[in-house]
Amino acid sequence: MPNKTAKTVAKAAGSKTTASKVAAKTAPKAPVVKTAAVKAAASAPKAAVKPAAPPRPEEKKVVTQRQGFKANEFVVYPAHGVGQILAIEEQEIAGAKLELFVINFMKDKMTLRVPTAKVANVGMRKLSEPALVKKALETLKGRARVKRTMWSRRAQEYEAKINSGDIVAIAEVVRDLYRSESQPEQSYSERQLYEAALDRLSREIAVVQHSTETEAVKEIESQLAKSPRRGAKTEADAVAEGEGEEGDDLDSEGDDAAVEDEAA
Repeated sequence: MPNKTAKTVAKAAGSKTTASKVAAKTAPKAPVVKTAAVKAAASAPKAAVKPAAPPRPEEKKVVTQRQGFKANEFVVYPAHGVGQILAIEEQEIAGAKLELFVINFMKDKMTLRVPTAKVANVGMRKLSEPALVKKALETLKGRARVKRTMWSRRAQEYEAKINSGDIVAIAEVVRDLYRSESQPEQSYSERQLYEAALDRLSREIAVVQHSTETEAVKEIESQLAKSPRRGAKTEADAVAEGEGEEGDDLDSEGDDAAVEDEAA
């Protein structure tokens, strides 16, 4: 009897559990109530996500003039001759910002960058005025004045004149080293210096006179032909040369001392 009672109680408990499960399954679900705020948020279009913009490159300042020189202007750089300023730009070098002249030497196929603050130190200058060009051409008609010193010393002086940037000094080198057909030929080193001086002089004359270098060279050579020592020698020239052998054809004061130094 006690066992039957226990089974009856267990069955009753099992039936109650089953009934509760069935009731849970069959019970209607409570409706989900959406508020107006939720509906608005759901219906609102999603904001488009824009990619981060790349950093803008630093804009360079466009400068057209510095130290009295302008972009696209022709200038004379003593060590290289006539060149053209392509631009004036700013660059950072070793952490410091510098303004530079960008100078193109077309014939030499070379580009040079010169700090704008250093133009006075390097001797960069504007093109010669027409009056100064005329003076240089007149210099070519003068008598060649050659120092009676060792060639090595004269070569150094000629080279210094060529690299000085002084158009009249360069004309003096052309005058002194020029040889006509009736005169002895130049040595190799003399020819090299003569051609360097002629190139510097003709390029500047061509730019100033708005002509070609070929035309400028022809003008230079026509002036050289007018020198009193070119062509046939006259009796006066022969006498003058005889006096020159005694040391009268020296260039300037102090040349006698130079001759003595060489003799020593």
